[in-house]
Amino acid sequence: MRLSGERQSGTRPSGVRLIGVGVGPGDPELVTLKAARILGSADRVFVPVLDPAEAGRAEATVATHTPPERVERLVFALDRGQRDRYWAAAGERVAQWLSANGGTAAFATIGDPNLYSTFGYLARCVRDALPEVVVETVPGITAMQALASASGTVLAEGHESLTLLPLPDGADGVADALSRNGTVVVYKGGRHLPAIGAAVAASGRDAILGSHVGLPDERIAPLSTVDAAVPYLSTVLIPAKREGDR
Repeated sequence: MRLSGERQSGTRPSGVRLIGVGVGPGDPELVTLKAARILGSADRVFVPVLDPAEAGRAEATVATHTPPERVERLVFALDRGQRDRYWAAAGERVAQWLSANGGTAAFATIGDPNLYSTFGYLARCVRDALPEVVVETVPGITAMQALASASGTVLAEGHESLTLLPLPDGADGVADALSRNGTVVVYKGGRHLPAIGAAVAASGRDAILGSHVGLPDERIAPLSTVDAAVPYLSTVLIPAKREGDR
């Protein structure tokens, strides 16, 4: 199967391009050299926000690499009932800009554009409106990698498994994942910490909570010590049981 815009290595695409750029967890120093180059050279850099009047985390990172006059905000919604409408509107806007101006548009997303990102939905909407667009992605450092580094935790080694669970709607699946003994990472678990904590305690393991990793208000703590509300996008890292662990 050929991907949209697939090309042979070493050749340059022509026409309009849309590039999903992973800008990491928020620390501008965790942006790859390639991502920085794309952000600095793209004709337009779109960034996702929840409120058009406020800069989001992706925009704060982009500001280090892109002149403000080339940055444009696209409003997205976390509420499931409204997401499709916002994704469609964002896709229409990007397609409109590319049709009118040509060149390269980048869409900056925290983490990686191919992992639980809004970029996949945006790219589909743009392709529908502008079939000739060439879509590419630049990988980014993920929240679980940043948390593992900041907490001094090995994500996986040897034959260990690594399970990544998104929990926007509930904690179902955590206990089952923990029963397999590999490392478990939970994304979007901020609303369900009591249930996650109960599953971790029942498994006899320890867990680490990370929120705003790499930012001035970073918080990294044992999950068992957290008794207050945390951001929706917080990450929970539950390392595999290893020889020598108590």
